[in-house]
Amino acid sequence: MLVRTLSGNAPKTKLPQGAVDTQMHMYLPGYPSLPGGPDLPAGALPDPDQYRRLMRWLGIDRVIITQGNAHQRDNSNLVACLEVTGDIARGVAVIDSETSEAEMTRLTDAGIVGARIMDLPGGAVGLSELETVDAKAAAHGWMLAVQFDGSNILDHEARLAKLKSRWVFDHHGKFFSGVTPDSQEIVAVKRLIDGGNCWFKFAGVYESSKTGGTDYADVAAIARDIANHAPERIVWGTNWPHNLARQQADYPDDAALTDTVLGWLPDEKTRHLALIENPQVLFGLQEWSASTS
Repeated sequence: MLVRTLSGNAPKTKLPQGAVDTQMHMYLPGYPSLPGGPDLPAGALPDPDQYRRLMRWLGIDRVIITQGNAHQRDNSNLVACLEVTGDIARGVAVIDSETSEAEMTRLTDAGIVGARIMDLPGGAVGLSELETVDAKAAAHGWMLAVQFDGSNILDHEARLAKLKSRWVFDHHGKFFSGVTPDSQEIVAVKRLIDGGNCWFKFAGVYESSKTGGTDYADVAAIARDIANHAPERIVWGTNWPHNLARQQADYPDDAALTDTVLGWLPDEKTRHLALIENPQVLFGLQEWSASTS
């Protein structure tokens, strides 16, 4: 049985007070996986109590909870997790063309600040609904978390450039075919960032790296390049509870992973941006108090 490590030696990288984890999932009992999505994570259900232990270990104070693919278009578990976790948490939900204005208002009141596009196997809402979801999100001041195989970004760049919402290119771009800082795909990412409403998320590096850990050299190269290009557009997330890990050998060391990924940012000032100022702007959280866990 997979057992998550939730304590140990703190990361060598000290997170600033108010640090935001912008990418993780959380689960409560009573919300089974739904058709079309993956199973619930392996091991004990990764609930709010487990995550608070991780927060204390790594030095995280605030969190964005993202709707897990297991629950597809039903945000009930996410809303329940936000209620249990309290004011240190906000959420990114799944909406579609059928989501009513009343439901948008209900979700906003529950702490939802964004919508998820996941155009990969198991995702609930893909790029086919991008413009519809964008319009609804923009009307409520939400952001978009957009995830797809970044190797195809040139096919989607024109649509992404027209988004009305603030949005983040998720999971290091997931360039499954492999890229270097000189690749046209990375040039396109920089163009989108320069457009004024695009951010880039450092999270889940192990999901697309071809060179693998512990240094993930291929993803590290593009991460450093994009961070140097636009340090004000980088956000970071743990990707806890690492849903793709189905056995103990595949489960990462969260402290070591934190040090590795945040080490791709050039200095303390840039890390402060990525962990505090940038997520506050992306998720519209300027008034969100830096309460601690």
